[in-house]
Formats: sequence, C-alpha cells, structure tokens
Amino acid sequence: MREVDLRPAREGDYAAILAFWMPMVRDTAVTFSSQEKDIAGFADYVDARRQRGREVIVADHAGKIVGFATYDQFRPGDGYACTMEHTVILAPQAHGQGLGRRLLHAVEAHAHRGGAHVMIACVSGENGAALAFHSAMGYREVGRLPDAGQKFGRWLDLVLLQKIL
Repeated sequence: MREVDLRPAREGDYAAILAFWMPMVRDTAVTFSSQEKDIAGFADYVDARRQRGREVIVADHAGKIVGFATYDQFRPGDGYACTMEHTVILAPQAHGQGLGRRLLHAVEAHAHRGGAHVMIACVSGENGAALAFHSAMGYREVGRLPDAGQKFGRWLDLVLLQKIL
C-alpha cells in the first residue's frame, strides 16, 4: 500500500474507522474497553481532541480508510501537559505494510510541534505484536501493572512504554 495519504480525519471517514476499530473493541483484548462508539460518539471524540490541540490522522488508500492514529494527554492535570498517550489502529488488511509506523511518526511529530516531550503507549500484556511494534519504534518498557484491567471475565496486565520525543 504505497499509495497511502496521511491526513486529518473528516466526518466522512468516521464510519470506515468504526468498521475496523469496533470489532477490536468488541472481540479482542487489544483494548481494555468494551464500550463501542457510534458515529456521533466518535465525532465527539475527535472534536474534543481537536479542541485541545490534538489530531486524529487517517491513512487513506485510494479513498478507503485503512488506519488511524491519535493522541491526547496521558493523565489530567497541568503536571502532565507535555506527556501524551497515543492510539494506532489499522484495518486487518493494512497490517505489516509500514502504515502503523507512518501513523505513529505522524502523531509523534504533531505532538512534538504542540510542545509534547514524552509519548506513552499503554498496551495489553496479551498484545505481543503491539509490544514488538513499539520496541521497534524506539519505545522502552517502563512499567508493567499486573491485573490492571479486566475484559472477557479475566484480568489483563497493562504494559507502559515510553519514548522521549
């Protein structure tokens, strides 16, 4: 997928994003959340981030959205104003083609231009692919919280990874 443009998300992209993201929420332990978003909920999510100077960036392959990335402040409070947490989600057909790397670089650059100093990844301990991806992207594991979350009736570890921008 060399012909992929990265750009800010538009309203017309939201249904496509939800089509590949919500099955991950519903069916996997990649995310601890089980709350699905609809288009209105996702629009609120995007608007809230943009009001805080953040962005939601999509990977557009010939008019088809095949991934997105975003970020926001890691924790509330002014002491964390320069520490961000990101999300990178790809459609199944987009895995293994370098799009995750491109999307993560794009949100890191946007965050850094906005004054961010640190980017955090919060990854399910069951998500070996995401742990390997972040390691390859220069993130280092800085903490592991056993049994920090629960989904599908079982406890999940949360792995914290960090990169200084």
